[in-house]
Amino acid sequence: MSINPEKIHVQIKYKGVGQEFSAEPQEAWLLLNQFFKDLIPSFEIAQKLCLNFDLQKLSKDLNGIVAFSRDGTCLLVPKNKLTDNEAILVWLVAYYIGRELGLVGGDSLSKEELQTKLGKSGKITSTRLGELVKDELVVKTADDCFKITTFGVIQTQKDVIPKIRSKMAV
Repeated sequence: MSINPEKIHVQIKYKGVGQEFSAEPQEAWLLLNQFFKDLIPSFEIAQKLCLNFDLQKLSKDLNGIVAFSRDGTCLLVPKNKLTDNEAILVWLVAYYIGRELGLVGGDSLSKEELQTKLGKSGKITSTRLGELVKDELVVKTADDCFKITTFGVIQTQKDVIPKIRSKMAV
């Protein structure tokens, strides 16, 4: 007379991916170990490949460069200290952060709004926006506005903000 051990029912979920199985204790233990062996390293690798940024750090990095008031979003750096592309990227990052923090209604600006903020001609503004779109830092939205991409936010934080800080120190 052999006694069959009772089956264990396991349901495991990690970051939206799960597995469920019923098995005898020894097999359940092996299946559970296999889940951790196969899936967890894959998630960690995938997470390292994903473009992410820390909104709190980005906000700190922009302190003294961008400000929000009842009157709207302000760029605190004189226009003559920024290239056109730097200014566009900072404006779009400011609107992105402003929307995330609930300080502005949207995260995109029209070409005309950017032209006014830059104080440049429509042709120059269009050319600069075209360059930024080509470099995948900015995208054109369905309503013909422009917004910064996640890649654009990261590049602005990594390359543009430090350049602006060094220009402000001079």
